[in-house]
Amino acid sequence: MFSEPEREVSQRMLLAFTEANGRLSGTMAALPKSWGWQGRTLSGRVDAPDGPAWLRLVHTRADRANSKLWEGPQAAEYTMPPAVPRPRLRQRLTWTRSDGSYLAELYDLVSEPTVTTGSPMLRHLPDLSGVWWTSLRAALDAVSAVPTDRVAVRQAYLDRAMPQFLGQEIDTTVPAWSTAHGDLHWANLTCPTLTILDWEGWGIAPAGFDAAMLHSYSLLVPGISAQVRRYLAHALDSSAGRFAELVVITQLLQTNSRGDNLELAIPLRQRAAELLGRPT
Repeated sequence: MFSEPEREVSQRMLLAFTEANGRLSGTMAALPKSWGWQGRTLSGRVDAPDGPAWLRLVHTRADRANSKLWEGPQAAEYTMPPAVPRPRLRQRLTWTRSDGSYLAELYDLVSEPTVTTGSPMLRHLPDLSGVWWTSLRAALDAVSAVPTDRVAVRQAYLDRAMPQFLGQEIDTTVPAWSTAHGDLHWANLTCPTLTILDWEGWGIAPAGFDAAMLHSYSLLVPGISAQVRRYLAHALDSSAGRFAELVVITQLLQTNSRGDNLELAIPLRQRAAELLGRPT
């Protein structure tokens, strides 16, 4: 969850959220509370006729509507197997105005909190049971087997970004590809019961990508990063898994260059040096 954007964006999104709530849930008592990056999304609990629900509003430029991120949640609803715990999409609504395109999605309400709030990084030791970890492993295995033509990570990006942000020449050929959630961090996972949120960007990625991302976002809490390696060893302890870690480290080092995830900068470079056998 991000801070509220500038007033013009905030007012526009709040009006659109109220309109979407009336059209999808039939009520006007909306309580939006969760802002996305730069006000791109606005989400909150609403009272629908068939019970409490979660309404998510997305705004984009009109020429970017129907993109991969725009269609991701709907595609996940139709494609992901029941073994993958996720909020079910009830209804969907799109419209376009002079200021851009809007997408409103009404989901079943998830009562459990996310492991972290406001940041994908883990900074404390959460109480995650063995059942939770086993459920996560089973869910990621189920996701990886889903056939799709959606793409989460492109080879062209790796060819360009990995040498740049790892600081050295590296073979960027992906050893193996599989389907991934694509944004598996601690603010997209609930506990004590596992639910995986935010299915915008799922698609094909280097095998082990989801486990690698969760591991990288756990580096500030060694006890949890060790649990990631223990429970998801089948995805990480291989040449493909180690390559996936370098891919995620590349992505996060790129976010460092934009001023994000700065606490992870040193641990990421230390982990990259371990994987490569030489300093980055």
